[in-house]
Amino acid sequence: MKLEICEFSGYKIYPSRGRLYVTSDSKTHRFLSSKTESLFKQRKNNRSLLWTVMYRKVNNKGVKGEVAKKRSRRAVKYNRAVVGASWDAINARRSETTAVRAEAVAKAKASRKDEAAKRKARVAQKSN
Repeated sequence: MKLEICEFSGYKIYPSRGRLYVTSDSKTHRFLSSKTESLFKQRKNNRSLLWTVMYRKVNNKGVKGEVAKKRSRRAVKYNRAVVGASWDAINARRSETTAVRAEAVAKAKASRKDEAAKRKARVAQKSN
């Protein structure tokens, strides 16, 4: 005994039941009843009709048993060095306090000022 499936409702069609509809492009459509055939011809969407199998699939109705919850994968964090700085150097910079950083910035500014003054003196010497 071969069972067909209704193209619109998704229900089983037993032998000697249902209707067969052939379109002008020679495609065959099997329907359970005149109701499903009529709805198909009216171009109704079977996903929006509450009693169809497609609606139940789309809206997760009557799922048998509890489906195991999907486990989300956590991102693993790696500590990696960057080109030009080792991981230890990066960690040392992170653990510095703001006072230490401010001191380092002040030193760097002072050294730049000194270098600029030396350059000016050299240029002045060459021009004389």
